[in-house]
Amino acid sequence: MRILLTGANGQVGFELERQLCLMGEVLAPRRHELDLADQGAVAAWLEAKRPELIVNAAAYTAVDKAESEPALARRLNAELPAQLAAYAADQEVPLVHYSSDYVYPGNGDQPWLERDPTAPLSVYGQTKLEGDQAIEASGCQHLIFRTSWVYSARGNNFMKTMLRLGREREALSVVADQIGAPTPARLIAQLTGLAMERQIPSGTYHLAPRDETSWHGFACEIFRLALARGEALAIHPSNVAAIPTQDYPTPAQRPLNSRLSLGKLEAALGLELPDWQQQLQLTLQEFLAA
Repeated sequence: MRILLTGANGQVGFELERQLCLMGEVLAPRRHELDLADQGAVAAWLEAKRPELIVNAAAYTAVDKAESEPALARRLNAELPAQLAAYAADQEVPLVHYSSDYVYPGNGDQPWLERDPTAPLSVYGQTKLEGDQAIEASGCQHLIFRTSWVYSARGNNFMKTMLRLGREREALSVVADQIGAPTPARLIAQLTGLAMERQIPSGTYHLAPRDETSWHGFACEIFRLALARGEALAIHPSNVAAIPTQDYPTPAQRPLNSRLSLGKLEAALGLELPDWQQQLQLTLQEFLAA
């Protein structure tokens, strides 16, 4: 089976390339081979390669920069998924796509259900929602995985930033009123493979670890685990100050409630997802052992 994987240079794409090679021939064109911002180039590539499965891990993920680059964000987050979905529907091949907790309005304190009303707060969230809607409207066989707070042992992410700052500084301030579940790219790839193996029904699913925390709680756990492993940090978790979102202004508004209900995916896979603390420990070990 020929598998098109977009975004292979990213955190999720890197893990997916390792996972998907067990299923067939992975075609993972890099930017110099295929410019995903070029609609014509994408159409020509699809016509030439004729993939039998499309896994779209490409996205415009610079949440704040999207506010000043809405056209590029819309091309990668909305128009590209729509183009891939149209091909998938026409050729009757399945499409796997990754979306975000940012499609929800972020109010309240209950986990979002997949069927809950959406109301993005940012250009990034709006364009991700438009991508989801285009895939659903295409009629193609699809899996849309909405996830949250992605990080990994590679790339640029919150875990690695905290470790760097924790070696340099004795005190930090971190937002404490945004609540969600940090999700490692490795878990996303593993569950993607399992979902395809078990042929779960077409649709939208939430994919994240169990339990919840804040960015402040996430930072403190990173430092606690790193110190327990003997890492030389200047900071101690007790010196991480909890601050409200209003004290850390950004160009794009963030949702305060990024909790995702996991029941639909757990029922489809017939398992209970692991908690975020366990997943952080595994990812931190992978990074520190490299």
